[in-house]
Amino acid sequence: MPIATPEVYNEMLDRAKAGKFAYPAINVTSSQTLHAALRGFAEAESDGIVQISTGGAEFLGGQHSKDMVTGAVALAEFAHIVAAKYDVNIALHTDHCPKDKLDGYVRPLIAVSEERVKAGRNPLFQSHMWDGSAETLADNLAIAQELLPRAAAAKIILEVEITPTGGEEDGVSHEINDELYTTVDDALRTAEALGLGEKGRYLLAASFGNVHGVYKPGNVVLRPELLKDLQQGVGEKYGKSSPFDFVFHGGSGSTAEEIATALENGVVKMNLDTDTQYAFTRPVAAHMFQNYDGVLKVDGEVGNKKTYDPRTWGKLAEASMAARVLEACGNLRSTGTKIK
Repeated sequence: MPIATPEVYNEMLDRAKAGKFAYPAINVTSSQTLHAALRGFAEAESDGIVQISTGGAEFLGGQHSKDMVTGAVALAEFAHIVAAKYDVNIALHTDHCPKDKLDGYVRPLIAVSEERVKAGRNPLFQSHMWDGSAETLADNLAIAQELLPRAAAAKIILEVEITPTGGEEDGVSHEINDELYTTVDDALRTAEALGLGEKGRYLLAASFGNVHGVYKPGNVVLRPELLKDLQQGVGEKYGKSSPFDFVFHGGSGSTAEEIATALENGVVKMNLDTDTQYAFTRPVAAHMFQNYDGVLKVDGEVGNKKTYDPRTWGKLAEASMAARVLEACGNLRSTGTKIK
């Protein structure tokens, strides 16, 4: 199937909300990790989301220029071609983009899709994230109000993070403290500023103790039941049941119970990066250790081309990461839910 059209992406999210499951959103940084994500979704018979962070896009742009827009556009165009060979629907998304990178990332990418839509084509990306969690909520929502109508006109869904996720990702960090919990008042202010779909659809990354990366037990206190309070608090005021489509950030290492509670309370997208990075790298490390005398020209020998050929260890990495994506689909209940 091709990359999801705006209509198919909306259907995917609606089905996840109604069925109380979520799509893994897999960060990719290369054509190889892209194929691993696509393979994992296909093997799970699950539609899914592939996303590119600012750091990932910079890496994809090449270390000569490190141009984020070039990197993101190049991989998205590549994905539009290769995803057609996988029997699932895939939405393309850009991950965390703070204020100082909007002009070098999200705004130009929206402009690319605006031109495509004007020409009668579909947008290049299906959704973009604005991460204003480091700003005051007032400033955060003001920027979201500027971006939302542009995104909607380009048939793009906006993701908004209104309160911090702990830990660090792509140079943006927040302490692990009591500020990592969104309040009902935060959610009400968001609904007042952005509406509940009538001004354009958006995904909401609310915080319930989420932390990027993986931490030892006891360091992170997740409260996914908080999402129910946000749904009810806003739903009661606006007469709308379960008004928000939530995103689960910092989900690596979460327990099955925490994930299940989040799904019951409206999470439709869960980001995975740390776990899939490790899954990709682990077999490469094993291969290098086990074949050190082949990948290195030890003591003047010639090594073994078959062991240092990037395709040899690259296939192992792809298979391992795909297996982790397959596992994520099972954890999030999306296995077997692909749109026929």
